[in-house]
Amino acid sequence: MLIRLLSFSLFQGVGALLAAIFMRVFAPSHGGVVVSSLVGALGATYFWLLWDLSRGLRVMRWLRSEETREVAVESGLWGEFSNRIRRVLRNNERAVQQRDERLQEFLAAMQASPNGVVLLDKDFRIEWFNQSAAMHFGLDARRDLAQHFANLVRDPSFAAYFAAKDFEKDVLMPGRASTATLPVRLSVHVHPYGAGRSLLLSRDVTAVEQAEAMRRDFVANVSHEIRTPLTVLGGFVETLQTLSLNDTERARYLDLMAQQASRMQSLVSDLLTLSRLEGSPLPTTQEWVDVSALVDQCRQEAGELSRVLWGQTHSLIFEIQGGLSLAGSATELHSAFFNLIGNAVRYTPAGKSIRVLASATDDGGALFAVYDQGMGIPREHIPRLTERFYRVDRSRSRDTGGTGLGLAIVKHVVQRHGAELSIASVPGEGSNFQIIFPPHRVQSRLATAPVEAIAA
Repeated sequence: MLIRLLSFSLFQGVGALLAAIFMRVFAPSHGGVVVSSLVGALGATYFWLLWDLSRGLRVMRWLRSEETREVAVESGLWGEFSNRIRRVLRNNERAVQQRDERLQEFLAAMQASPNGVVLLDKDFRIEWFNQSAAMHFGLDARRDLAQHFANLVRDPSFAAYFAAKDFEKDVLMPGRASTATLPVRLSVHVHPYGAGRSLLLSRDVTAVEQAEAMRRDFVANVSHEIRTPLTVLGGFVETLQTLSLNDTERARYLDLMAQQASRMQSLVSDLLTLSRLEGSPLPTTQEWVDVSALVDQCRQEAGELSRVLWGQTHSLIFEIQGGLSLAGSATELHSAFFNLIGNAVRYTPAGKSIRVLASATDDGGALFAVYDQGMGIPREHIPRLTERFYRVDRSRSRDTGGTGLGLAIVKHVVQRHGAELSIASVPGEGSNFQIIFPPHRVQSRLATAPVEAIAA
């Protein structure tokens, strides 16, 4: 402001001086000099106002052009004004940029969320949605933005929920990709916020509902599996207590009771095995189990099981590569191997052959496989074979002493050892169960050791 006053005074002084000099030269009189000085000062004031106005206009053009990187005026009041405006604009730009960055980070976080997020305006039209929501509802950003959400999702349960406008709870509905064989269940909840806007959240609860269904089935199956032998045992006990039986009849009843007790013991043993597998640490890679010794133990047990179930021994062929070891738990590996061999014995008719193979693979891993000539398994049952208590033929499973937990145990052991389980079967021809172990869990002392075939 001081510079502005000084420049204004300087303009007036110079104007008055020039006018006085001019009058003194061309019309020398005291009164004329004074008047001319005043006129010169007024003229200088007019020129100063024009000059100042031009600087102000430059600043106005500068503001209208939105080109604020260089100031329009370098000095004076208008220069100070330009500098201050530029600083304010830069601060505003920086604040807007920071807000945009935070908004993008927030949107990126919502985009990465496994849950679906849809932003709706006061008319329930779509303003934004993430990729999860696009997958859940089949939305397309180029097509569906600004569309009414209820027009795009026409599930009856959601339509009723949306029409009621009662958003205190969520609603369950099938997902866009849901099929009869692979159902997808979504939990959808609308949360009003702001000035009439809404936040719609969707969550895939398929696994949760499946787990809950499995829990219910598990409890029901365990209850049923234990209740059946208990009922039989109770009936036999009551018979022995109330009826006068001869030695032959008493021996037959006691034998049947022993069978039911053994069945319950097997069931409890398998349940405890599953519980131990789910609650214990993963097997170490420091302990090595000799495959030949492990499979030899399974061979003896398979022969005994075959005699008990069928009265004779199947044609059991074991092809085992010598010098092969696996890193892990001997108890768990034995449980997995014998469950596969035992299933083959149970479901392969007498006189048929069962082939067991254990060998190294080309990539340094190992393969354990069981091939049988049983009744085979229809394709639609194969994906569910490792579920607890799942049976293709329930009556047949109970007749052969199966608990319905064997393949569930195998699956857990395979996962805990970083291996893979594959199942292939042709109805009427037989089945093939394979466990493939990764190289870091396999040790072969004799890389070229032959595969030894042993008939049990």
